[in-house]
Amino acid sequence: MTSANYSNLKLETIGHTAVVTITNPPANTWTADALRDLTRLVQTLNADSNIYSMVITGEGEKFFCAGADLKLFADGDKVLAREMARRFGEAFETLSGFRGVSIAAINGYAMGGGLECALACDLRIAEEHAQLALPEAAVGLLPCAGGTQNLPRLVGEGWAKRMILCGERVNAETALRIGLVEEVVKKGGGRQRALALAVQVDKQSPSSVSACKKLIQGARANPSASLLPVERELFLDLFDTQDQREGVNAFLQKRPAQWSNQ
Repeated sequence: MTSANYSNLKLETIGHTAVVTITNPPANTWTADALRDLTRLVQTLNADSNIYSMVITGEGEKFFCAGADLKLFADGDKVLAREMARRFGEAFETLSGFRGVSIAAINGYAMGGGLECALACDLRIAEEHAQLALPEAAVGLLPCAGGTQNLPRLVGEGWAKRMILCGERVNAETALRIGLVEEVVKKGGGRQRALALAVQVDKQSPSSVSACKKLIQGARANPSASLLPVERELFLDLFDTQDQREGVNAFLQKRPAQWSNQ
């Protein structure tokens, strides 16, 4: 295991998985520097062929991330607000576009920009005590880092309106029921379960995962008829990779595949 430090972020590498921990006590709020560094960190991981997956979680037992510190917006500085909105957008759009599989291990409160971070990930594991909300409208703001777009895709328009327009907070059990998270685990078990999912990702071809993710996420903005030809072309493109030959032959030879990291 190796580690590196960023602003309010801790990076560890465990096998083929990058573990990113938000570290800004007491509530693990986002700063402009941390958002800038998250963008840079994901870009670095995209360039590292040894990384297949990423787990993002919060430091401590109470907070995954409480979003932005509202003190930043107390004096109504529009210039600062514009800069923070830009940083949030860049960070979470880069996170959404991560080449591999991203998993949010929600180990407590995920509020505002904290929940939007989890929404930008591919999968979400919530610990049983987690609380999730997009409460921005209660303070005269709105979710500006993908929340109004990503939440309804997961939970439907009705529940998205309950959470955003009515300010409804949901617990882990409700989040699972409405499709906001994929699994609920006991307190303290989120990181371990996310790492177990990451081990499953290790068994998949990295080039196949990347191509499949592009197609799945492409369906958000494009009709399926336009993506079906692209799906076939990406299938053929995989025959230019070593992963394709290794994967098929490993299956036929009844042995684990050894991916090329290319």
